[in-house]
Amino acid sequence: MTTFASSTFASSTLALGPSAISADSLIKAGLAVVLLIVFAESGLLIGFFLPGDSLLFTMGMLIARDEVSTPLPVAMILIGLAAVAGDQVGYLIGRKAGPALFRRPDSRLFKQEYVEQAEAFFAKNGPRSIVLARFVPIVRTFTPVIAGASRMNYRMFTIYNIIGGLLWGCGVTLLGFYLGKIDFIRNNIEAMLVLVVLVSVVPIMVEYLRNRRKRARATAAAGPTTEAPAGGQDRYDGLPADGGDEDGWRQGEDQGADPSVTMRLRRGGGGGGGGGRHSAAHRRETARD
Repeated sequence: MTTFASSTFASSTLALGPSAISADSLIKAGLAVVLLIVFAESGLLIGFFLPGDSLLFTMGMLIARDEVSTPLPVAMILIGLAAVAGDQVGYLIGRKAGPALFRRPDSRLFKQEYVEQAEAFFAKNGPRSIVLARFVPIVRTFTPVIAGASRMNYRMFTIYNIIGGLLWGCGVTLLGFYLGKIDFIRNNIEAMLVLVVLVSVVPIMVEYLRNRRKRARATAAAGPTTEAPAGGQDRYDGLPADGGDEDGWRQGEDQGADPSVTMRLRRGGGGGGGGGRHSAAHRRETARD
């Protein structure tokens, strides 16, 4: 993940932190706005910069301070359901968009690095990533989309999504509620919110530094590499460029148990093999020649 990703998330979260996520703004906005933010941040590609962790934590603290009238059990259940619903929509987006998502050009907010980060996380952790990604900012937005694009078994995805959504939505809100009862935190809530924002950025910075070291080692070991084609290359080896139904692309429908099997990830530039892998169609043409 790039410095841009880290700085974008940090600045966006800080902007929506203590100043925007205050007692007054939450009371005026209401629970519906909180649920909408959770829904968008969970699976809609436009919501990755929204402050999910800090929002839930703040919601719990404000309930503890009686500054939000919504009962804690109601807030926890509704937030958990909004998180689950967001991921379900994200899965359907990935299933519908398929390879087009991985050819989408970079923009000020959207970067292919975000997709690659979630892609690697998904391949490494398998179905568990649906639960674990809930606690990693940015990655949690793209992971359900990657799951849908890889044709992860829908039933399996739904089970892990329910577990992860309830753990995250209910757990973070409950944590904020109990910490909000501590006098020191109650009397220094603005400082606590800044701390929550900073802590939520830590996983991004750790992943960024780790990936930068890996790329540096891979580049040093591989030497000069061939530049990828200008049009970009699908990250799924065997995935047809036109988005058609390739046997390997549909493999996840049948096997569905382990994305590391169904997702044949292409390593980005500087990978150990050097250069991008050819598509399945190109390899077949080469074999015939």
